[in-house]
Amino acid sequence: MNLTNMKKTIFIAASLLLASSSTFAAKMAMPADAPASYEAECASCHMAYPPALLSEQSWKNVMSSLSKHFGTDASVDAKTQAEITSWLIKNAATRQKYSETAPENRITKTSWFIRKHDEVRVDVWKRASIKSPANCGACHIDAAKGIFSESNIKIPAK
Repeated sequence: MNLTNMKKTIFIAASLLLASSSTFAAKMAMPADAPASYEAECASCHMAYPPALLSEQSWKNVMSSLSKHFGTDASVDAKTQAEITSWLIKNAATRQKYSETAPENRITKTSWFIRKHDEVRVDVWKRASIKSPANCGACHIDAAKGIFSESNIKIPAK
């Protein structure tokens, strides 16, 4: 293989690797087998986050402290808690760069979230239409479907 062909091959391989990693970050679809209790209990207060946004350990931590769930008592009966916990763990992040145990069990405190949102100014998060970094749907049009593509973002003006 001559030098020109080798360079082309390396360029194509590198491009495919970059494209596949950004595609994973952009699509963390909600698994089809989500229990009805997840939508009923979790999405009644906030977006039903796709389980791949947190590690297994982070989900265990979240689900074991529902009585103090980010300042709210989100307790559920033992059967529902077991069902949701099992499903979250089964579908938790597995890729190394997404599977860290999140500081304070917050998606918004993970290193990948901070890296992906480092260009967002602090005042943007405080806009009335956004309120916090945890409100994914404010900017990511298809967040509820688990699609966080940078090409499908609309940051509200106010």
